[in-house]
Amino acid sequence: MPDHAAAPWLYLASQSPRRRELLAQWGWRAELLLPDTEAELHALEALEAVQPHEAPARYVQRVTRLKLQAALQRLQHRGWPPGPVLCADTTVALGREIFGKPADAAEAAQMLQRLAGQRHRVLTAVALAHQGQVWQGLSRSTVEFAPWSAAEIGRYVASGEPLGKAGAYAIQGRASQWIRRISGSHSGIVGLPAFETAQLLRAAGLALP
Repeated sequence: MPDHAAAPWLYLASQSPRRRELLAQWGWRAELLLPDTEAELHALEALEAVQPHEAPARYVQRVTRLKLQAALQRLQHRGWPPGPVLCADTTVALGREIFGKPADAAEAAQMLQRLAGQRHRVLTAVALAHQGQVWQGLSRSTVEFAPWSAAEIGRYVASGEPLGKAGAYAIQGRASQWIRRISGSHSGIVGLPAFETAQLLRAAGLALP
């Protein structure tokens, strides 16, 4: 539970260490608000299922809202002190096709083969709940990959980095060697857009460090 003497702080409903690191860089201390049972974890993963004909932007915003609602219920159930709750979700889209987290190495390789040499979109939705209100934002960026050879993809997948990452890559990791250019928010592609997140915090009346 948070130490009220140390400010500013918020609850972060995300397992991503990158999001926590970004908040720390911006001067925020994040108290993790995560599932603590297998049942809770599976229920959270089930929220990421794509609905038929769902557009990528609508998808990532819907999933983020649902994850925020689940986090608020978790906070209430645990009886922890009230505080702002931040949630974010990232998806990769090639056209209208949504690339989530690969289930295994084979699916990661398939995703990267599709993305190699192409431009794709990275969409990160952010939602903040504070004192009974909810604010939401959406970051849209474009990433262009240079062509990858099958051997390069195989070595990258073997590193383990693609697993657990939307689109099977991490821009801050080894995949950056094949990124020809980006347009938009680098922090949004990492997983938590600085500008949109700051906007939500300001709208909620929370003091920025």
